[in-house]
Amino acid sequence: MYIPKSDRINDTAETVAFMQRFHFATLVTTQNSVPVATHLPFVVQENDGEVTLISHLATANEQVQQLENEQVLVIFSQPHAYISPSLYEKELNVPTWDYVAVHAYGTGQLIREPDQVRQLLETTICCFEAEYFQQWEKLPEKYKSGLMRDMIGLKIRVTELQGKKKLSQNKTRSERENIMRSLSGSPDPNTQLVAEYMRGMQK
Repeated sequence: MYIPKSDRINDTAETVAFMQRFHFATLVTTQNSVPVATHLPFVVQENDGEVTLISHLATANEQVQQLENEQVLVIFSQPHAYISPSLYEKELNVPTWDYVAVHAYGTGQLIREPDQVRQLLETTICCFEAEYFQQWEKLPEKYKSGLMRDMIGLKIRVTELQGKKKLSQNKTRSERENIMRSLSGSPDPNTQLVAEYMRGMQK
């Protein structure tokens, strides 16, 4: 990912927090030089500086064949907003787009053993809706076993994180204030989030 020095996120904790907040991401591999992508929710774990991504795919998904011990890319991106040149002080300006994104590179490991797949699914449940776990436990074993036969677990050990915040850092303070005020007043929650991240950079 192209990242100017002023836009780079250097704090691993901040990068991990972003991935945990915007955990629905794009898993990218290549097959015969052709990019292949699947959109998945990821459980993002960090332990002693090592970041692991956990998810699962349908066994029928052909991308499964490209994951075992292969280099993969997972793209996390969510808050983004159009920036109008009307918010700048000078007329000699053009529109742009502000956004935050993280690219996680790593090595894939497929989880096939039934007990490990179950553990992975239960970790996912506890991450996204812990209240559902009691209902999950009451489901018929035959039903759960059938579900798990049709899916395969995925763990990715992250080897490189690239984080980018393109949030009008190159604009004047008054222009940035104009942008934040405009984005905060938008009815679009996603646009409002860009203003939230901009305010966070001022602390």
